[in-house]
Amino acid sequence: MAQAQDRKLAAPPVNFETQPFWDAAAQGKLLYKKCAACGEPHFYPRPFCPFCFSDKVEWQEASGRGTIYTYSVMRRAPVPYAIAYVTLAEGPTMMSNIVDCDLDAIKIGQAVKLVFKPSDSGPPVPMFAPA
Repeated sequence: MAQAQDRKLAAPPVNFETQPFWDAAAQGKLLYKKCAACGEPHFYPRPFCPFCFSDKVEWQEASGRGTIYTYSVMRRAPVPYAIAYVTLAEGPTMMSNIVDCDLDAIKIGQAVKLVFKPSDSGPPVPMFAPA
């Protein structure tokens, strides 16, 4: 069974706006943003709310629990892997990989938990494994 650790992960781009996200990832925490004006959580983190366009957004720490909304297994890659949209327990949905499992056993609606995988000379990357 091929795992994400068998795949080399490129270092994610880090910039001024994403630095807090990657700093938290280095500490084993997953952050998302929540709007203080309308209360909507969202992912990917950005400086404004995609729902009401307020700039009153705040970093929040996710619990690390979620469910698979949808997924696809990439079998033509040198090392097969699963890419998925995971809906966090807090509400937002994020794109990630499903790792540490049999790729044929992944199911929509399956509970998953946060894990971090090392990148090549960069911060660890948040991914999910079956809960």
